[in-house]
Amino acid sequence: MISEEEKEELKIELAKLEDEISTLRQVLAAKEKHVVEIKQKLGISLMNELKQNFSKSWHDMQTTSAYKKTHETLSHAGQKATAAISNVGTAISKKFGDMRNSPTFKSFEEKVETTVTSLKTKVGGTSHTGGSFEEVLSSTAHASAQSSLAGIRLPESEEELQC
Repeated sequence: MISEEEKEELKIELAKLEDEISTLRQVLAAKEKHVVEIKQKLGISLMNELKQNFSKSWHDMQTTSAYKKTHETLSHAGQKATAAISNVGTAISKKFGDMRNSPTFKSFEEKVETTVTSLKTKVGGTSHTGGSFEEVLSSTAHASAQSSLAGIRLPESEEELQC
């Protein structure tokens, strides 16, 4: 417990402190207003200040050891990933090249050519011998599509279309 005399002293001290705080707020507000006026005269805008603060913060961050270490690690990882993807691409290209020149693939290509020639003859197309594998596949797809369409009955009247 505190005495009545101490309570009075504390109330007086509290009032003085609150008055000082109020005075300091007024002084601070006046100084802030003065700063704004000076900045306006110098042509310093809020946007310029933000840009400067951002630039300084960005520079400060880039100079930290954590940023440098992370940058180096990510750069190294990117180089490794690029090299790995390049190696995989080269290996796949080599495998496809090897496969395309293999006797098995050549035999498959000849069988497809024979089948296409046979299909063309059955469908009524002209028979071409030779041609690239791509041409043979294209012809087969075309012949297959035509033979599929041959069995489809098209509607003859509007009534059939509406059903």
